[in-house]
Amino acid sequence: MEQGTPGHDRPLVTVDVVIFTLRAGSLQVLLVRRKRPPCEAMWAIPGGTIGSAEDLEAAAVRTLKEETGLGDVFLEQLYTFGAPDRDARGRVITVSYFAVVPASELVPGAEDSERVRWWPITALPPLAFDHGAILSYALTRLRYKLEYTAVGFELLPDVFTLSELQSAYEIVLGEALDKRNFRRKILSAGVLEPSGGLRAGEGRPARLYRYREDAVAEVKARRLFP
Repeated sequence: MEQGTPGHDRPLVTVDVVIFTLRAGSLQVLLVRRKRPPCEAMWAIPGGTIGSAEDLEAAAVRTLKEETGLGDVFLEQLYTFGAPDRDARGRVITVSYFAVVPASELVPGAEDSERVRWWPITALPPLAFDHGAILSYALTRLRYKLEYTAVGFELLPDVFTLSELQSAYEIVLGEALDKRNFRRKILSAGVLEPSGGLRAGEGRPARLYRYREDAVAEVKARRLFP
């Protein structure tokens, strides 16, 4: 959704939603191409104005729904960005959120197109406004939360192998993790349970796991990482 026009007497309040997923072996973010100035034709984080009878989270959920077709996803308020010069049209304050979406649940409307496209965070185009700073802040928050909460499971389908889980962690953190140490600590954390299934591969079939819904979401960083 395009942002509205700021008023002359008071700031315009908007929401922006950083949407992360794992696609093609990389952490990617959903961006939209702006149709109007300022920053016409530049890529931006999905966002829009807040309705007069709409609370902040409802506006963020609506924005996410409009851009991806998803509603029931991990969504968290990130930060409020309000530098006086962040929008050339006037004073615009944005309350940013971030969402973490499994690629398996993405809908066709969120696939690559001329206006809506997934971009690897390592190969981003120039971004409109201060959206580079917003995205950088969101990535830092995601990496931090990955170390002590179960947010990493939100990037995966309902069932997954330990190798797939470790790969997700490594992609987001941008670093390799010791296989034996990772498996020992993630299993001892008590947040996984076997699904009862196996995934066939080149070698021995791998056991499938799922996140325990009744498990404590908070996982201390030192229990997962060296």
